[in-house]
Amino acid sequence: MAFRRAGAPGAAVACAVAALLVLSGCGGGAPDPGPAPTGPPPSPATAAASPSPARPVAAGPYVALGDSYTSGLQVPPQQGTPKGCGRSGVNYPSLVAAGLGLAAADFQDVSCSGARTADLTRAQQTSGGANPPQLGAVTAATRLVTLGIGGNDVGFMDVLGRCAMESIKYSVSAALTAGPAADASAAPCKDHYTAADGGDEVGRTIDATGPRLAEALREIRRRAPQAQVLVVGYPALLPADPAACTAALGQGVAAGDLRYLEQKQEQLNSVLERAAEAGGARFVDTAAPSAAHHMCAGDADRWVEPPVPAAGLAPMHPNAAGERAMAAAVLAVLAAR
Repeated sequence: MAFRRAGAPGAAVACAVAALLVLSGCGGGAPDPGPAPTGPPPSPATAAASPSPARPVAAGPYVALGDSYTSGLQVPPQQGTPKGCGRSGVNYPSLVAAGLGLAAADFQDVSCSGARTADLTRAQQTSGGANPPQLGAVTAATRLVTLGIGGNDVGFMDVLGRCAMESIKYSVSAALTAGPAADASAAPCKDHYTAADGGDEVGRTIDATGPRLAEALREIRRRAPQAQVLVVGYPALLPADPAACTAALGQGVAAGDLRYLEQKQEQLNSVLERAAEAGGARFVDTAAPSAAHHMCAGDADRWVEPPVPAAGLAPMHPNAAGERAMAAAVLAVLAAR
């Protein structure tokens, strides 16, 4: 999901998740990430050269709104202000702008790590200063808007942290009581969120995000009535089959909970898609093309980093390949118009 960077609420949980997963069976410690990439990063023009064979029908000015999955947290080169927003020069908005052949004056990226829908209309405080209300960049002259937001409204990072802790508690309890081996279908975290009244606390929070996104889309339409508006979904974080995560996560999170988390991400994307359709926007599905490139895929295949990421990258966030794939999905939707 769209998680918050260091210095924002939830960043400590990201570190806790990584530590918990390592302590509970990630092969005895953090894997060797290998050497850091060398040489200059690809320019947006070079990186965007392959996403779409056809030139999409779109024109600027283009404004990119969103959270850390949009900003490209810790994907080099990091640039722009405030630095706390974690914007990459090769995030998907930059690659989309390059793919459209837009001049620098016709592209504005105001996405920011940690952003919630409320930060579209209020200043967001970051470790590097305040990011102005994102919707302030959208004007009557704007002709293209991409919006990638919602994960922080759900507090998905906190849910991941809770799932790691509940799995550890379950495993330790079973070991201390000398009971039977842990049930492979157990889902202690799911049980935690559904125990109170039989409902689904996380699911209710996800559903509540829909009206907030709908309101944001109405405001975008009011400010930029001539703009094409695209809501960009989240790429696959986890595989549909929890067994695919055994090598990457060990017993860090129960298989039943991995399945639960994957289903909750699907629910979030569905809520975003319905809100987009109701608000006259188009939805960009990034989950389907990334299904085989989740965080448990191999180093060469993954588009989202695992809890113990490659050197310098953000855990459970898209890497450069992920940002390129998201750009390709956006450009394909634009080309299909």
